[in-house]
Amino acid sequence: MGALANRDFRRLWLADLVSQLGSRVDVLAVPLLAVTALGASVFEVSLLRTAESLPYLLLGLQVGAWCDRMRHRPALIAADVGRAVLIASIPVAALFGVLGLAHLLVVVFGVGLLGVFFDIAHQTYVPRLVTREQLPDANSRLQTNLSMAAVAGPGLAGVVVQALGNAAALGVDAVSYLGSALWLHRIEAHDVRPEPRPRRLLREIGDGLRVVRGDRILLAISVHGAVSSFFQSVHLAIVIVFLARDVGLSPWAIGLLGTATLTGALTAGLVARRIGERIGGARALCGAAVLYGLAYQLYPFTGPGWALTCYVVAGFFASFGVIVLNVFGMSFQQAVAPPELLGRVNSITHTLVFGAVPLGSLLGGALAGAFGMRVTLHIAAAGVLASAAILLRSPLRKLRDLTAAGS
Repeated sequence: MGALANRDFRRLWLADLVSQLGSRVDVLAVPLLAVTALGASVFEVSLLRTAESLPYLLLGLQVGAWCDRMRHRPALIAADVGRAVLIASIPVAALFGVLGLAHLLVVVFGVGLLGVFFDIAHQTYVPRLVTREQLPDANSRLQTNLSMAAVAGPGLAGVVVQALGNAAALGVDAVSYLGSALWLHRIEAHDVRPEPRPRRLLREIGDGLRVVRGDRILLAISVHGAVSSFFQSVHLAIVIVFLARDVGLSPWAIGLLGTATLTGALTAGLVARRIGERIGGARALCGAAVLYGLAYQLYPFTGPGWALTCYVVAGFFASFGVIVLNVFGMSFQQAVAPPELLGRVNSITHTLVFGAVPLGSLLGGALAGAFGMRVTLHIAAAGVLASAAILLRSPLRKLRDLTAAGS
């Protein structure tokens, strides 16, 4: 029986879908607002992405330990409400003419901080709502949400930004977080608080680290995620500015282009489970890593007119690859980690992946300032492809199925 037959998981899935769609607005609107209304430089735009991802470096490991001590649904709801308030402050400040880059930095840092709690609690909550056998289907459904938002979101965001302006469009994102909180509130499953235990934060974090370090497959997946995330962040820190300034696209066109490229994510979300059944989860992971890296090689050749095809093709195959990586990597992690340590294991892998983002974002801004944006995109592409070697040289290369990887 599929995971969506579970009423409580279905509510979690709907909450995630609403939130994912709304979040696509600020992905486009915040950097464009900084560029158009505040005259921010490429490096200052990269600082916004750095500020949003910095909390993982500062608190990611600690949040994992805290999530193993708390009930998850209240934490998810509180994080959604808090993010709605922070995002809503941007159009309010713009309305009164007091919006500045410092305000944007504070907001994105706060949203990133609450996002750390939400992401780790959310990933830890899923195995408490579905059976172990339903985990691949549940994760595939959630990744399909990400795919649908990735496909519909940029176009929607482009239209909203074009119609309302960058600042006012962020109100849509604030409303989406409130909608997510309402769906989460409707979950009926009893959210049990873990048994109290002595609070030794460093020892608790160390327990999670030993799980990740002790499983060579899990370690390889985590390290690959960190390295590829670092170079992907070099790319993402500048790509919207590149499309707006070097290619000369409008916000609506950038949004439409994003929709066209990310159809690969939607396709992957729909077929990932069947790919795993046909060729095996381990082979799917390795193949997706190579596909992901090869796709990135096309991004730097993007230009006006027919050269936009390079961006579309790259986006399709890159987004397809990353969704397949997420589905099987996440399902394996949730299956092998002891339930009482899952929050800490999730926080460690999240910290490795998202902790690399601020470092990559800063490097992207610095490289673009020194060598230009197109050269920086080539550097990012080479790094993403090279990261595939981490999985290809791991024990995964000898396996067909992840279930055989055990420990």
